[in-house]
Amino acid sequence: MHGAFTDASSWSGVIRRLHTTGLTVYAPANPLRGLAHDAAYLRSVVGQIGAPVVLAGHGYGGAVITAADTDNVVALCYVAGFGLDAGESLLDVTHRFSPMPGPDPTVTRRLPAESPAGPDSELYLRRERFLDVYAADLAPGVGGVLSVTQRPIARGALTARSGPPAWARKRSWYAIATADRMLSPTAQRFMAQRMAATERVVDGSHAVVLSRPDAVAAMIREAAGQCGDHGALY
Repeated sequence: MHGAFTDASSWSGVIRRLHTTGLTVYAPANPLRGLAHDAAYLRSVVGQIGAPVVLAGHGYGGAVITAADTDNVVALCYVAGFGLDAGESLLDVTHRFSPMPGPDPTVTRRLPAESPAGPDSELYLRRERFLDVYAADLAPGVGGVLSVTQRPIARGALTARSGPPAWARKRSWYAIATADRMLSPTAQRFMAQRMAATERVVDGSHAVVLSRPDAVAAMIREAAGQCGDHGALY
């Protein structure tokens, strides 16, 4: 499951590598409209698979897989992801650790057509900050494309409280991105250790699924192999 400011295509390199080993891969779009909404959507997708599943989540996608537990989920893979605890929000985690130096890289925009039941604003990363903050280890041309194709996240998703965490009941793996400027590597290590995850340290930015697909795919293959060679879902 992809995170904020990107889409499912960010997993393309990882998916190609998993396909070569025979794993079945699903890559649904993350709605990015709020934790409860997004987790309910993912649960509905997982429930239709009808087979054991390894869930993988990047960034905010980690919070979604944490809240989308179903009986057929056998393992969780976090890639620089939010592994929230019960009652915790994304901002609770980011505020607990030293913030990234410099001005806030996000910009808030009101929705062009508001819905009474939906969010009234969403967040983007500033285009001029995107490469430095999100994807410093990608080529400038690639980062430039990502900056103009980014998908915004509903502002309310940052403060939504998570429910009982799936990682308390399921085996977990965690890829810590050591050069991440979106989610502090210290915060990542804290969450990985809290969930007693099998840790993998990767020299990469927050865009680690794009910049280090070999390492990410290897971790997911390990999780799938130890849990019975099941399909992987993002």
